[in-house]
Amino acid sequence: MNLLASSGQLRASFLRWSLVCVPALVLCGFLSGALAQSGPQNVWFAALAKPAVYPPPAAFGIVWTILYAMMGFALALILAARGAAGRGLACGIFALQFLVNLAWSPVFFGMHRITGALVVIAVLDVLVLVTIALFWRIRVKAGLLLVPYLAWILFATYLNYAFLQINRDLDGKTPSGAEIRYEI
Repeated sequence: MNLLASSGQLRASFLRWSLVCVPALVLCGFLSGALAQSGPQNVWFAALAKPAVYPPPAAFGIVWTILYAMMGFALALILAARGAAGRGLACGIFALQFLVNLAWSPVFFGMHRITGALVVIAVLDVLVLVTIALFWRIRVKAGLLLVPYLAWILFATYLNYAFLQINRDLDGKTPSGAEIRYEI
């Protein structure tokens, strides 16, 4: 019995996995952000002072969509590598880092915990490095597809830290929505 697949079979497997992984990861990322009410429309976030390097809000949706698609393709490459040594561990660590990724928006935007979000993203940084190393051993292209993701979350880690430095008084605070008016 021959367990080696032809190049056509490998391409077909990769395409099938891509059709599942890419939309699933993009959808999960979108839902995490939407449920946490992330972005400039969040009242608490709008009240925060922004670091000088904070990109335009529209950039986040564009960048994250591209990164989630790249993550989906990377995962599809690994899932299509049936029989590869370390595939199960690589997929498990990928799933763990992805869950940590999805947890960041609810912690930051939903719970208003800038410090907690910094801890979450620091853990994510390490898990993404481990994921890249594991993916690289199986398919170099899969590891390379995650490098822009690592670069972005390292930048996001810096942003999270900068937000904490200039907004310590709003860490964990929920805006009341009440207005104080004085009549003269």
